[in-house]
Amino acid sequence: MIDVDHYNSTATGVLGMKRETMFQNQLLLRPELGRPLQRGYSIPLEGFTYGRPNAVKNGGTAEAMTGWSGNITLPLRRPTNKKTERDFPALNRTAVAAGLVSAKEHSQFRATHDVRRKVFQEDGSKARTRRIPPSMVFGISTRPSTPVFDLLENKYQDQWLQQRRSQELAKREREQTRHRTSGKIYDTRATLLRTYQNPVEPPPLWQMSKFTKRAKPHLETYRHPNAKEEAFKEHASDSIARQGAFGNGIYEPAKN
Repeated sequence: MIDVDHYNSTATGVLGMKRETMFQNQLLLRPELGRPLQRGYSIPLEGFTYGRPNAVKNGGTAEAMTGWSGNITLPLRRPTNKKTERDFPALNRTAVAAGLVSAKEHSQFRATHDVRRKVFQEDGSKARTRRIPPSMVFGISTRPSTPVFDLLENKYQDQWLQQRRSQELAKREREQTRHRTSGKIYDTRATLLRTYQNPVEPPPLWQMSKFTKRAKPHLETYRHPNAKEEAFKEHASDSIARQGAFGNGIYEPAKN
């Protein structure tokens, strides 16, 4: 039976109904002066030892320093009998091989035949621990001593310079070999199109068919087509000295 004064640490205090389960609810507990905060868990009484007992006694630190005892035996893992499951893929293959194709025939075949899956052996899959020789030493190996004599005579600098010099010579040799190899490069259609494009005349402006086929000029001031061409040539040469966009203006004065 819990004392009534002990309920002062709860949210309700001495008022209301008192229940022992109130001490198991953290929301109803209030902090007490000079005591740690309670979480509502019940702990064992005094004298209780926590932890797990040692199944194998190895003798302690003193025996470990002098050598392990030879009569210590570790518990062996015994194989557990696992419940096997039915191998339905194997049943389906056997039924199809027997000529059964319908669902009813497969159901009857499974009722009269049984195939179990193989049990997976965990001990066989895991790699066994290899035997460690008695002279095995664990830990990090000691770093070799610094070659002070090589540092004083700049050995590492000379090695780096020699390496850089060999790299430069190899690079020059590759470049010279690249220049020496002369081969004829054939032009393809893409390279020809990049350098030169065949001139293409612009397409004529669109005209209605009645004007291109049947429409004819009413007047023809030139007596012959050659006379027309000669007149246009004369106008082109004469328009050089005239003003205007089309060379039809007045003559320009001579320029020095």
